[in-house]
Amino acid sequence: MKFADFLIAFVVIGIILLIIFPLAPFFLDVLLIVNISLSIIILLTTLYTKEPLEFSIFPSMLLLTTLYRLALNISSTRLILSEGEAGQVIETFGNFVIQGNVAVGFIIFIIIVIVQFVVITKGAERVAEVAARFTLDSMPGKQMAVDADLNSGTIDEHEAKRRRHRVQREADFYGAMDGASKFVKGDAVVGIIITIINIVGGIIIGMLMGNMSIEQVFEHYTLLTVGDGLVSQIPALILSTAAGIIVTRAASESDLGTDLLRQITAQPVTLIFSAVLLGMMAFFPGFPSLLLLLVASILGYFGYTLSRAAKNVLTDEKEEPAFREADDLRKPESVFPLLQVDPIEIEFGYGLIPLADASQGGDLLDRVVMMRRQIAMDIGLVVPVVRLRDNIQLGPNDYVIKIKGVEVARGNVISDHYMAMDPGTGEGDIEGIATIEPAFGLPAKWIREDLREQAEIKGFTVVDAPSVISTHLTEIIKRFGHEMLGRQEVQAILDGMKPKYSALIDEVVPKVVTTGELHKVLANLIRENVSIRDMATILETIADYGNITRNTDILTEYVRQSLSRAITARFMPDRKGKVLTIDPELEKSITDNVQQSEHGSYLTLDPLKSQRILKNLAKEVEKMASFGLQPIVLTSPAIRAYFKRLTEQVQPGLIVLSFNEIDNIAEIQSVGTVRG
Repeated sequence: MKFADFLIAFVVIGIILLIIFPLAPFFLDVLLIVNISLSIIILLTTLYTKEPLEFSIFPSMLLLTTLYRLALNISSTRLILSEGEAGQVIETFGNFVIQGNVAVGFIIFIIIVIVQFVVITKGAERVAEVAARFTLDSMPGKQMAVDADLNSGTIDEHEAKRRRHRVQREADFYGAMDGASKFVKGDAVVGIIITIINIVGGIIIGMLMGNMSIEQVFEHYTLLTVGDGLVSQIPALILSTAAGIIVTRAASESDLGTDLLRQITAQPVTLIFSAVLLGMMAFFPGFPSLLLLLVASILGYFGYTLSRAAKNVLTDEKEEPAFREADDLRKPESVFPLLQVDPIEIEFGYGLIPLADASQGGDLLDRVVMMRRQIAMDIGLVVPVVRLRDNIQLGPNDYVIKIKGVEVARGNVISDHYMAMDPGTGEGDIEGIATIEPAFGLPAKWIREDLREQAEIKGFTVVDAPSVISTHLTEIIKRFGHEMLGRQEVQAILDGMKPKYSALIDEVVPKVVTTGELHKVLANLIRENVSIRDMATILETIADYGNITRNTDILTEYVRQSLSRAITARFMPDRKGKVLTIDPELEKSITDNVQQSEHGSYLTLDPLKSQRILKNLAKEVEKMASFGLQPIVLTSPAIRAYFKRLTEQVQPGLIVLSFNEIDNIAEIQSVGTVRG
């Protein structure tokens, strides 16, 4: 057990034992001094704390110190009633307050107790309760604000995670403070009850067992009771004040003293105005004129000095930015920020800004968050933060999608209309503005909101403008996802797997393949819409075959075969598929024309033969599409990669699988043959 853990356990057990076992007056004095010192330390800590979470242990400290104070109260009461004394500290406190007049001293003590209970403790309890309630109510808004900053690119994933954790800690802290303040209130009530018990019990015991007169008994036990009460209530008062301070520090930027001085002196005119009022009061009969004039002079001097200093600072602030900007532009380092390129960004015309502005009801940011989560679940790709920008050079309803600063897609939407598309079940026509759906190139129409229900009744698929943009963005990311996966992202994936698969990662990277070679394999998979979520299987396959070949294309084929179950489920969800096969002569021709080089292998077919293959393929694909079937080409493992490369220029979305990538339980039916 660590020393700190042992120490806190010993302290808690010791506090409980104080309640049970009697203490000698000397040891009680020592513990009372410790109690006072501890309360002062806690108060000073809260004064120099910039924000509540810097002293997050405060609720637990409040509970322990309250228990400690109650234990001392019980011990002192035991000594007062049993021996008629309670140590030097309590007696000194009693003499200091009473000062020879029992009645006046006791009244002063009662006032201190009332101030502690009614003002400080009650106020701290209320502040903690309200702070806890408002903190819990604001949690969803704070979390949404973090997500919005993440989507806009203001912060990265690490910073977003830190802020979410901070929001959760704030809620936990204020909730704990709300509960801990109830202990402070209970402690104040118990202190009043113990005071009454000490006086009444002391008088009874002193008269019956001490052979003392009523005046002597009253004076003696009142002195001890007041001293005991003060020794307990003063630390309680300090801790209640500390509790009130720490729960009201939410809007502070520095420690209390700095904030107090800066904010009070921020408006010098208030000091000058106060000086004028005090100077006028000095001429009223009965007031101490010299004292008022002295204070007015001091305030006036400080107000005038601060006013001049504020004017000088304002002048400097106006002149400094111009010099600073000019100096920054002259620095060689000022060019480097211009080299940063966002992995993916969307630029809007001014008419589409409300779609991305949450304050105007736009939910595009939320849709982008869900899109990133969906792609991560779908193909295992962590999409970088999507930067959203307005661009006045675009048309009001236009948007542009850029990958690494280069435009890859463009679209046009009407923000107050809905897009209606005929999925093949639409009946009749519907009034609207003809357009093309940007993600899949389908014919569609922009319709007014009042025609939405009518279009849905007729069998049209109706979506709003943000859905059109987010769907388009999703398809673009799937198409160019392999470009967004870099070596840094691959390393981040490996780091995330490290706690669970450390042995596997240490075996593969960099002993079998480098991070760059692993990146090429993963990029090949994503390029053909194969999920890389099952990284354990991918790494195990590379570990098995990486010592045989370092060719990343061949390693990719081995990995695809290991992922056969996932590939089959992805492209044939019901384990049934109608496919196109390759003519055996064509397969042999492709195999014979594969050339090997030190940089890998490539296909060297005659251009005329390639054109015939692509023409026959287009006919078969069109035939399958006419029957509503998804075109899938099934080849032998040896030529799959080469046939895919041959066709991806004219059929980029064509699915090409090998026999080894089909699950054994799948039912395959050939509906055509591609010939050369």
